[in-house]
Amino acid sequence: MTDYIIRATAANNQIRAFAATTRDLVEHAKNLHNTSPVATAALGRLLTAGGMMGSMMKGSNDLLTLQIKCDGPIKGLTVTADANAMVKGYVYDPAVMLPPSPLGKLDVGGALGGGMLSVIKDMGLKEPYVGQTSLVSGEIAEDLTYYYAASEQIPSSVALGVLMNKDNTVKRAGGFIIQLMPFAEEEVIDKLEKKISEVSAITKLLDQDMTPEMILEHILGEFGLDIHDKMSTEFVCNCTKERVEKAIVSIGRKEILEMINDKEPIEVNCHFCNTQYEFTIDDLEDIIKRSK
Repeated sequence: MTDYIIRATAANNQIRAFAATTRDLVEHAKNLHNTSPVATAALGRLLTAGGMMGSMMKGSNDLLTLQIKCDGPIKGLTVTADANAMVKGYVYDPAVMLPPSPLGKLDVGGALGGGMLSVIKDMGLKEPYVGQTSLVSGEIAEDLTYYYAASEQIPSSVALGVLMNKDNTVKRAGGFIIQLMPFAEEEVIDKLEKKISEVSAITKLLDQDMTPEMILEHILGEFGLDIHDKMSTEFVCNCTKERVEKAIVSIGRKEILEMINDKEPIEVNCHFCNTQYEFTIDDLEDIIKRSK
């Protein structure tokens, strides 16, 4: 199990925590989308968050979507995850290039700028749950920390990091989400806030070869850390030609007939994995027949 998430509690269940290592997942996404370093960092952070947040979902068929629409040059990102921490995602402009931030790091905040974060949870009800907050920094971890506080009223600390090699391969990727339960005692709250304020940047911890278990032990060990389980997380796209065909059907009979009259095959691209699906004139005619 190369990339994985651990789920844990501490302080007699007053704290719950998730930590992930996602280097291979982010490298795979980078290769699929040919992302620039700053786009890789942005997408990698959101994919890592998606995996951990997906693992919080209760139902086996529940789906989570994290969507950022922003006015920065990257324009936006979308990530989806299921309860098994299988994730997929893409950036709207994968080629965006920016100089380093004033701290000499990849300028994810500059790439995103201002905008909105949407968290959509499809739990099989009539309508999905949708929570929205403004981006507070564009750095993604801070934006999710704010989302949890403002939209779900859960005091949280979110840390996400992607460290790149000079050859544009991913060196390290991962993160953690630590949350206080509603019944947490003031002493625990104060102690945890102090501890988190002293923790080094997540990329530093990852670059010290710290595993998710070691990271949570480093932060929560003094609280009595109890690790419950470990689950793999991967970039998985479930697109198929049949699914794409349903999308074509949804555009309407008139539009499909116009495509047939053009006498040119069409190609449909999956945003999530960049797979190209070709539909010949015969394919389109079969779709028309089946949709009668």
